[in-house]
Amino acid sequence: MEILIFCGLQGSGKSSYYKTHFADTHLRVNLDMLRTRRREQAIFEACLRVGQRLVVDNTNVSREARALYLAAALKANFQVVAYVFDVPFDICAARNAARVGRARVSDAGLRSMAKQMRAPTFDEGFQRIITVDSTGEIATTLEAE
Repeated sequence: MEILIFCGLQGSGKSSYYKTHFADTHLRVNLDMLRTRRREQAIFEACLRVGQRLVVDNTNVSREARALYLAAALKANFQVVAYVFDVPFDICAARNAARVGRARVSDAGLRSMAKQMRAPTFDEGFQRIITVDSTGEIATTLEAE
């Protein structure tokens, strides 16, 4: 059983990566779709109870944001893998600018997220940290010791 926690700015390609690589094997938990933390938490907890593989497809830019998922996942004996979308800000900004409606984040919001971005670490509880580049290719894979 595994939980993949995506970490990256809006426009970094997280949702597209999910659709290409995990849509057939992992449930997607995403605040954009579910709209509230309460709904997200209910689905997340249900996945833990039944052993459903899932992807947490949010920005998860801080240790605190990721901690919402890690402790419960590890307690439920899930392997937790971080996928870091290492995409330059200007590429994220251009992709975001092309979005319409609610999918588009304000420029100030995107800059704010960029300032908050902290890479995940093994001491948070991740067993693997995978970095995805701006082309959607895996750049590095690191394993916990």
